[in-house]
Formats: sequence, structure tokens, C-alpha cells
Amino acid sequence: MAETENWSALSPEEKKRELFAKQKALLDTFLATGAITQSQYDFSLNGLKTKMKISDAGSTGSPVN
Repeated sequence: MAETENWSALSPEEKKRELFAKQKALLDTFLATGAITQSQYDFSLNGLKTKMKISDAGSTGSPVN
């Protein structure tokens, strides 16, 4: 999604997916730069999925090490 896209035009589900993708990308960056461990990444990603009610099928991919 383009940063300039109007959030008000998105459905609640689309907003949730977009927020999840942004949060996951941040976790991916933290892991890739060594700011967090794989264990911390897994714990945080699992918590994010649980809180946002995202299934594994809805994830945006695997982390980059």
C-alpha cells in the first residue's frame, strides 16, 4: 500500500492487515540488525498475531536472518 493512500477508504480488515504488515516489518528489521534475538522475535510475532487475531496463513512471510 502506498503511504499516501487514504486510510479512511480502507475497510477495518484492510487496516488491520496493513498495521500487521508494518509491525511485522519492524520486527523483521530488529531481527536482521541484531536488536532482538530469534526467541524475542518469535515471542513478539506470536503475541502480535494473537492480539490482532491473525492466522499463520495471514502472515506476510518468514523473517529474514
